[in-house]
Amino acid sequence: MENTKIRVLVVDDQTELANEIASVLATDPSLQVVGIACDGIDALSKLAVSPADVVLLDIRMPNMNGVVATSRIKDGYPDVKVLILTTFDDSEYILSAINNGASGYLLKDIGGGALIEAIKNAHAGDTILPSKIAKRITDAAKHVVADREIKLMRAFMLSEREIEVALMMCEGFTNRQISSALKLSEGTTRNYVSSIYEKTGSENRAGAIEIIKSVL
Repeated sequence: MENTKIRVLVVDDQTELANEIASVLATDPSLQVVGIACDGIDALSKLAVSPADVVLLDIRMPNMNGVVATSRIKDGYPDVKVLILTTFDDSEYILSAINNGASGYLLKDIGGGALIEAIKNAHAGDTILPSKIAKRITDAAKHVVADREIKLMRAFMLSEREIEVALMMCEGFTNRQISSALKLSEGTTRNYVSSIYEKTGSENRAGAIEIIKSVL
């Protein structure tokens, strides 16, 4: 009979904590801990021998940290879900882990039942982000957008609407798509694009995008 249990690899350089987590997971009959690793390198070695469905991964570890390990795991095993488990709720780590393919981010003060539920949900394809972590991501994203807007305004004296159009150009949107998204006529969008060309000293779209990206 096919094994229907969710196979979990626990990765943490604190051995005692890793064993405690494994013990908690072992209380649920639908989960199977297939190994415990002490860092990212060890995790990759164990994955090569004992396949896992979900990797529960600490962020700050020696030799290979959780952010790098997440990227390596997703490159080698794209179907494996990676859940970040850490005491550090730093927005930079959160964004890096998510950008590298992590399915979610949990703090180590999470209860056993909630941890088990999060593993099951991640395995089902959900993104796991506690509310205070989600807020950190939202706040960090706002800072990134605001920073980009300030850079464009200072570099080229673009208006707020021109900044919106310029950023969408950099994301590959066509004039028609920009018009639809910003509820503008295509003629108005063309005028904004022409103004962006002039202010950036560009002769065409590709040139404008290259110059804009160089200051972001």
